[in-house]
Formats: sequence, C-alpha cells, structure tokens
Amino acid sequence: MKRFRHYAGLWGILASSFIIFTAVSSFDSISIGRHELKSSGLSQAIFGKAQTEDVQSAPVFENDTVSIVQSCNPEPVPVDTAAQTILIIGDSMLEGLVPRLAAYSDHNGHKLYAAMWYSSTSAVWGRSRKLQRYIERLHPTFIIVSLGANELFVTDIRRKRERYVRNILDQIGEIPYLWIGPPNWKADTGINSLLRDATADGCFFLSDGMQFRRAKDGAHPTRESAAEWVDSIMRWMPESAAHPILMDAPSEAKGRPVKLWVHQPDEKDIDPDLK
Repeated sequence: MKRFRHYAGLWGILASSFIIFTAVSSFDSISIGRHELKSSGLSQAIFGKAQTEDVQSAPVFENDTVSIVQSCNPEPVPVDTAAQTILIIGDSMLEGLVPRLAAYSDHNGHKLYAAMWYSSTSAVWGRSRKLQRYIERLHPTFIIVSLGANELFVTDIRRKRERYVRNILDQIGEIPYLWIGPPNWKADTGINSLLRDATADGCFFLSDGMQFRRAKDGAHPTRESAAEWVDSIMRWMPESAAHPILMDAPSEAKGRPVKLWVHQPDEKDIDPDLK
C-alpha cells in the first residue's frame, strides 16, 4: 500500500507538470521570471487549433445587454485608426482573453504584449511598480487591465482596495486605457462598483451580467466563451469607449501576442512607498 501511494503521488506530479507545460506552449514567447520559453507546439499537436474543455450547458451570450449600466463615453468619438502598441495586464483571465485579442491585434496592424500575474489582484499590482516598468520598456499607446476576479468577495472593498486601483490608474497616467471587469459567477461585494467609479467614463467594460460557459473550476470562461467575451468588448468599443481603436473582427479565431510575461503568485514585488 505504501508503494502504491508513492507511485500515485509521483504520477500526480508528472500529470500536473504536463498540464502546465502544455498550457504555456500555446504562446510563441513566454517569460517566466528571468527565463524565456519558446513554444514547443505541443499544445497544437495534441489539441489542434482549439482546445476543448468541460463546460456548463448555459448559452454563452444571449446578447450584449448587461444588468447594470455600462461605463460609456457620453459622446462617441472617432475611432483611432493608427497602429497601436497594446499592453494588457491582469490575472489568469488573460489565458482566455489574450488569444482572441491577439487575433484582433494582428488583423488590425497592432502589436500586443501581455503580462499575466497568476492569482493577482488590484492590491498586488497596486503595491508594485511592475506596470510602470512595463510602460517604460514598451511605451504602449493603449493599455488594457483585466483585474477583479480574485476580489469578488472581499469585504469592505473600498477601504481595502480603492487606493490600489487608483495607483494603477496613476501609473497609466494619460495613456488611453480600458479596464475589463471580472466575469462574475456570483454576486460581488462591490468590486465592479468600485472599478466603475474609479475609472473615467468609457474606460470600464462591465462583464457582470453576461452569460458565460465555464471551465471545470466554475470561474474561468472556456476559451470559446472568452473569445466571445472579447468580441462583445470590441462591438461595444466604437460607440461607447472613451478611446476607441481600430478593432475590426478578424477571420482567424486566435493569435499570439508579441510576447507574454508570466508572473507567479508568490512573486515578491512590493514598493515600500505603495504599501
């Protein structure tokens, strides 16, 4: 029996390693800490062009109407047709958002860079200068933030998180941006209200109220559902965003960012001045 438990544990470790390796192989270039990885093609070889996931039976999006009023620009502004350098930062929701967003970027002549910090929150990014360093390195002309999913149930959230949300926005400064709200699977304790109030008109996309098909964890949208999430954001952008950029729908289902940086949950990057 002891020998059986020993081998069962070993097989569990090997299986977990295989899943992580397969996931990161979906991207062309990934930096994890100081190490840069190139895609092995394993994910495509095993799963083909689209990876399948266990999903709930609910429809993805019946329409683009949500239960709470969106943050919209009072007056539509002309779409900026110039080529953009786009930086998207956020938590693990980027796993679903980035491939479809990369397809839009490729199709419309933009460059997309992504920085994914697993299990991160507004507090994690807001206590760090990581975003500022990415801005100084990449000089993005448009920034997308996807944070809040790990803060749906934080109590007294304005007192605990508002200063960090505002610090993230201070680091963005005058750069055009869009904050994508979390895809709620249950009612939150105020994160969406906080984000809507902190961001400028037309700079927050409320995802709460949409219907998603979910992966096994019940929280993350499936890859297909996440792609339709991006499609909804891009349909919303021309008439409602404060800084709409050219995002015509691509023929390709997904693409790859120019580069993806992956940060782990236990990574320490706290600026003493931002505690």
